[in-house]
Amino acid sequence: MSAEYATFGLAPATRAGGLLAGGDYQVHRDFVDFIVDGCPLLFRLSDLDAVSPLASDVPPAIFTAQVRGLLLEAEAPLPAGRYIVYGCPECADLACGAVTAVIERDGEDFVWRDFAWQTDEHADLERNGYHGIGPFRFRGAEYRTALTALLDGDGTRGTRRRVLLIGARVALLARLAAALRTVGIGADIAQDADGVPADELRTYDAVVFGRSAGAGERDAVRRAFAAAGVDVPCVDGFAPAVPLLVAQTEHALDRSPREQRRLTDLTTAGDGAEAEAGVEVEVTSSCRVRLTAYRVDRFSRTHTRDLFDGVLAPGRHRVPLDPKAVRGEAFVVARAAGTVLVAAVGR
Repeated sequence: MSAEYATFGLAPATRAGGLLAGGDYQVHRDFVDFIVDGCPLLFRLSDLDAVSPLASDVPPAIFTAQVRGLLLEAEAPLPAGRYIVYGCPECADLACGAVTAVIERDGEDFVWRDFAWQTDEHADLERNGYHGIGPFRFRGAEYRTALTALLDGDGTRGTRRRVLLIGARVALLARLAAALRTVGIGADIAQDADGVPADELRTYDAVVFGRSAGAGERDAVRRAFAAAGVDVPCVDGFAPAVPLLVAQTEHALDRSPREQRRLTDLTTAGDGAEAEAGVEVEVTSSCRVRLTAYRVDRFSRTHTRDLFDGVLAPGRHRVPLDPKAVRGEAFVVARAAGTVLVAAVGR
C-alpha cells in the first residue's frame, strides 16, 4: 500500500467546558490526542468538537481496551476494520456522529486510511469521507512505543482537575463551584489557606479569587502554595458573573503548548463607543469560534450578548463591538473546541 511516512505521537488535550448562553453547558473533557507530523490530528478536521477515545474519565478497563484496539490487538468495533478516532464529547454515542478510519498493518507499519464521518455502523466514503486527510503510514516501533506508554502509566493520560475558590461571598462561590462541577471540574471553597496541609494544597491545579478577597488575603494564599512547593495559576475574578468566572478558570487550567491551541490570542480595543472598537482573535487552524460579551451593570446584574459564531480560517480576525453590548464594565470570551480565552474590554 502506498502512503508516505508520517510521525506519530500523543499529547494531552482538553475539550474546555463552560456555561453557554441560554443556560446550556458543555462538559470539560481531558483526553489524549493523536499528533501526526507534529500537529494534532483533530486540527485537520476544521470545526469538529470531539474527543479521542483515550479520555481520562473513562474506566481503566475501557481505556486499556481502546489502546489495545489501536494496537490491533482486539477486533475492530465497526465493520470493515474501522475504528473510532474521535467521538461526541458529551455522550460518546455513535448516533451523534464520529470520525472513523480503517487501521491496519502493512508489514511492520501501521496505516490509517479512509477517514470518514459516520452515524451508524457503515461508512459512506463517497458522501462522508474526509478525502483530504490521509492515508498515514506510521513506523511500527514509534507507533507501538507511544501507545504502550499509556498502558505503563507514564502520565500522558490526563487527570481530573481541581480548583480552590477563595473569597468571602460564599453564595457566589457556591454557585461557581456548582457550575464548575457541572462541567467536570472539582471545586472547593475557603476563605483562606491558613492551616491547610501542604499535601492537600498540592491537589489543586488553580486558585480562583473572588473580588471580595483583599490583596493581603491573596498574598497569604500565594505564600501558602509557595511554601507547599507547588506553582499554580491564580485567577483574579473579573466580575461576579458565573459563566465568565468558569471561562476564566478554564483559561487558567489550559497548560497546553501554544502550537496545540486553536486560539492563541484575544485582544479588545476601545470601549465600544468608538467607531474602531472591536475584538481581535488569532486562530491557528480552521475552526468554529464563538465570541460572547458579558456586561455587568451598576446593580451587579450580568448581561450576555453573542458577538460572533462561525468558522474562521487560520490567521488574525477582527469583529466589531456593539456599543450596547459592552457599555460600562464588560468582558469578552472566545471559545473554540479545546480553547477558551478571556479579555476585559479596553478603555
